[in-house]
Amino acid sequence: MPAISLVVCLCNQRDLLERLLRESSGHYDDLVVVHDGPDETGARATVEAAGGRFFERPLERQQERHWPFAWAQAKLDWILRLDADEFPGREMKAWLQEFRRISERPATISGFTCIWPSWDGRQTISKKWPAGHVFLFHRHRVRFFGMPEQGAIPDSQWEPLDFILHHQPKRKSYGLHNILIRKQAYRWRDCIAHSLLGKPTDLPCWRWENEEWPVEWEQIRQHPLQTALRRLVMETFRGLCSGWRAEKKFFPNAALMGPVHHALICLKYWQVRRRHLREMASEKSADN
Repeated sequence: MPAISLVVCLCNQRDLLERLLRESSGHYDDLVVVHDGPDETGARATVEAAGGRFFERPLERQQERHWPFAWAQAKLDWILRLDADEFPGREMKAWLQEFRRISERPATISGFTCIWPSWDGRQTISKKWPAGHVFLFHRHRVRFFGMPEQGAIPDSQWEPLDFILHHQPKRKSYGLHNILIRKQAYRWRDCIAHSLLGKPTDLPCWRWENEEWPVEWEQIRQHPLQTALRRLVMETFRGLCSGWRAEKKFFPNAALMGPVHHALICLKYWQVRRRHLREMASEKSADN
């Protein structure tokens, strides 16, 4: 029977972690928590009281660079990868219990996706949208390189499920404020832009050996401004359409957030690359 390791990466979110562990209790078999930087809120005590293992890692201001390390610490191959501000809904809990009772899933399934409703700080504004959020996967059936906005890449396929994973931070989970005001969003875009100057294998990797970038990142590297405009228009349109299909409603603020963020990633990379090329030209000129 498949057993599950709950793996969480966080930074000073002990209160949210306590909620996650309380809501997830009895639905996993192993607990690994990795802390980004010094543990200033006593999260270690919470984890150890729950019977888990706690690891404090160097501060990166992102969790993706810690994922390969965290997945390697898990005792089990099925990884329930949740953020501290998430927790499973009632139907998902029942499904996880059933999942742990049945025989191993075929190798053609790398993992499972769920519904990840938008949260306005007090209540969810959607019930069936957005879908396609990866929450459970087999660690030997996915590949990954540690960069913000990069998810696990399946060897085969994801199986979509109609269960809800609640995402309830202390702020809205959507909206332009998250990407235009939050300092973290600027750090993520800067990290992505500088990472794209190199190779994915320069980053912490999990079963990833290809030095070439996946097509969605290579498009930014080759045509950053064109890609920014195209994604801003097309991804906004797709988001509005998918929200309408799921709930017969439009969610403009939520649909805009991702496309604007990705357009800003493209612009940031364009700026970083220009500066990098100027520096290289200056160094070459000085050598001559």
